[in-house]
Amino acid sequence: MKIGYARVSKSDGSQVVDLQTDALIEHGVDPANIYTDHTSGRGKDRPGLEACLKALREGDLLVIWKLDRLGRSLKHLIDTVKDLTDRGIGLKVLSGQGVDIDTTTASGKLVFGIFAALAEFESELIRERTLAGLAAARARGRKGGRKFQLNKHQVRLAQAAMKSRETSVNELCNDLGISRQTLYRYVSPTGDLRSFGNKVLSA
Repeated sequence: MKIGYARVSKSDGSQVVDLQTDALIEHGVDPANIYTDHTSGRGKDRPGLEACLKALREGDLLVIWKLDRLGRSLKHLIDTVKDLTDRGIGLKVLSGQGVDIDTTTASGKLVFGIFAALAEFESELIRERTLAGLAAARARGRKGGRKFQLNKHQVRLAQAAMKSRETSVNELCNDLGISRQTLYRYVSPTGDLRSFGNKVLSA
């Protein structure tokens, strides 16, 4: 099944998604399967995208107008597409600089692989700087490191909640006292464990 996602930057009605949705429909996406958001690309609260990601199932194809409609940043984009790939879901970009990306084809995977390599390179640089900073802090008698914001029970609760399509991500985050960004460090939109979740449960 083809599922579409469209986003415009303003929520005051001065921008409309018609151009994007028309392109998605022309590509074979049923209008009933198009999810939309009216928010800035940097905005973390994107209920349309959350619903879209939860609706996608193995074998589906996510279709977007341009690559910048999907990700808040390069890292967020890479993480999102990796999650889709791990779930057996393809991504097709219709226009813009990412038009060659179709993760259901070999050439499309290659193009996105280049993006992923750049993101990994950037991440490694940040990691090296962080480790160097921690080492310098320890040498001065200070300790550093991230504390987990969820315990084992809360991680299990988040897992179970996110597996349900009926779950409101905003309400779950309010109940746990965390942000969406923090939640997705522990579990995916479909309730699969991520790195922080694995670390908490294995501690």
